[in-house]
Amino acid sequence: MPELSGRGKSMPSSPIRKLVPLADQAKEIGRHVYHLNIGQPDIHTPGTYWKAIEHHGRKVLEYGPSGGLTSYRKKLIEYYQKFGISLELDDIIVTTGGSEAIIFTMMAITDPGDEIIVPEPFYTNYNGFAIETAAKIVTITSKIEEDFQLPPIDSVREKITDRTRAILICNPNNPTGYVYSKEELEALREIVLEYNLFLMVDEVYREFCYDGLRHFSAMHLGGIEDRTILLDSVSKRYSACGARIGCVVSKNHDITNTALKFGMARLCPPTLEQLGAEAGIDTPDDYFQEVLAEYTERRNVMVAALREMPGVLAPNPKGAFYLVARLPVDDADKFAQWLLTDFHVDGETTMIAPANGFYSTPGLGQNEVRIAYVLNVEDIKKAMNILAEGLKVYPGKI
Repeated sequence: MPELSGRGKSMPSSPIRKLVPLADQAKEIGRHVYHLNIGQPDIHTPGTYWKAIEHHGRKVLEYGPSGGLTSYRKKLIEYYQKFGISLELDDIIVTTGGSEAIIFTMMAITDPGDEIIVPEPFYTNYNGFAIETAAKIVTITSKIEEDFQLPPIDSVREKITDRTRAILICNPNNPTGYVYSKEELEALREIVLEYNLFLMVDEVYREFCYDGLRHFSAMHLGGIEDRTILLDSVSKRYSACGARIGCVVSKNHDITNTALKFGMARLCPPTLEQLGAEAGIDTPDDYFQEVLAEYTERRNVMVAALREMPGVLAPNPKGAFYLVARLPVDDADKFAQWLLTDFHVDGETTMIAPANGFYSTPGLGQNEVRIAYVLNVEDIKKAMNILAEGLKVYPGKI
């Protein structure tokens, strides 16, 4: 039989999804599984989105422009203006999800073997995207004891080589919930200028900052407009993960024009979903206020419950809807599997994501998990009780 590609063999399984077969088996024997492993909110998608889909009025679902519908891109200009980000039409390329935005950007700025520096733990698919594009992820390590703040800026300098092309951060951060400050971004700005790099910033969770914290966009950094690349998506903003609509934003039109060429190769992003996303921009502010209040309560309940569990270290996330916690177990991967195969409370169990898959450095995250507070408060309380009871009797407890 012919061999598969080395690229295919090296592609990692998602730590977020790899335990799905075990969860399915648990459900088949009648157990209820609380899914805290994946960023799929139970928040309703706003009515503005659905109405646009239901009343699209089209007779033929034709190809759209490769760079996205003009009407949607114009509406995106209005959206970003709300955050003080002034854009023109050619600054925006619509993509099939934020994932494609990252892939297009990596392909636009790197050649095979070029390097992108990323703080770890990081959104695990960055590693997969890099393998797909033949780029290389180089990590600097943030620490749970320091709430996952940006490591000292000299640690970034130490990782720069003649193959380094960019620095990539997610702000607010998935998986940690950390929100990078203006000062941290300005420090990265200096590095970008000093070493002539691009700055890729995934700002998918900008709407979700807590405790009065204000999100500072990399698009506000002066002097690096030609090397700042904003990566975005509607998945979390409108709780529309299945819409698969994202975008690449940059004032450097060499980048957007290159992304457009890659977009031509896949023809066009989904048309109906763009119509929904376009209408979603007119969603009333009270929708987001209610969602933010709901996530704040969910976070507070989860963090309080985790901190009551002996041996658990759980930083209080300031953004997004995830946290990384350290558990008193020998192997979080085995523990997550055990919860699904060997443990339940009154016929119910919970699914969490082992955090080792969010690190690139071998051995890190072995006793950490990423937990998404995407369920309602009562379900979170039940899931936390299951986790607490499981930790009491897990054979690999330390």
